[in-house]
Amino acid sequence: MPTTLELGDISVDVVRKDIKNVHLSVYPPTGHVRVSAPRRMSLETIRSFVISKLGWIRQQQTKLREQERETPREYLERESHYVWGKRFLLNVIEENAPPSVEMQHGTVVLRVRPGAGEATRAAVMAGWYRQLLKSALPPLIEAWEPRLSVHVNRFFVQQMKTRWGSCNPSAHTIRLNTELAKKPRECLEYVVVHEMVHLLEPTHNARFVAILDQVMPKWRHCRDTLGHLPTRHERWSY
Repeated sequence: MPTTLELGDISVDVVRKDIKNVHLSVYPPTGHVRVSAPRRMSLETIRSFVISKLGWIRQQQTKLREQERETPREYLERESHYVWGKRFLLNVIEENAPPSVEMQHGTVVLRVRPGAGEATRAAVMAGWYRQLLKSALPPLIEAWEPRLSVHVNRFFVQQMKTRWGSCNPSAHTIRLNTELAKKPRECLEYVVVHEMVHLLEPTHNARFVAILDQVMPKWRHCRDTLGHLPTRHERWSY
């Protein structure tokens, strides 16, 4: 069970794991704070670490609470959906054929069997977005591997509630959020490069920032764009 630290108006869940370093996270949509810490680390040491990060925590909480959120999607005719940062209207066609999604004449055409409910429509659309992202990633990774002098063994695509991507430096794998298929392509490239740089530097230290500055000078613009775009509506749980 997590231990809870109360620091003024901020509650912090502390979870001890078999890890070497402390990881601090602020989760949407409300700014819930969690610290993952090595089992051997004392609670007082963890408290001191969190206190040193209070300014950053408040900054992240403010950004999350102010960020616009998408209204829940119902997958109905002429509903707005986004593909690579552009808005399209949904065209729903019911027919006795395997479900599919395609771009057609400025619309996203969703074909489902007669009577298919919201959950089925959502699953078909999610699968389509996942495939879009899977198709877009290999050329990006191949283009950046020689520029960074790294190699990605595998990539994974999945729905992620709190991150745009993640990296496992020891396994040389990266993981991307399927929501990136809805965002501008420059944002996808930024996240891919961000995670690939973690193969060189696992933490967000000065060296990590210096590498990003060198290989992608406009990375802050892409990061800020992602921060201001509406995020997916979720029934968040922790």
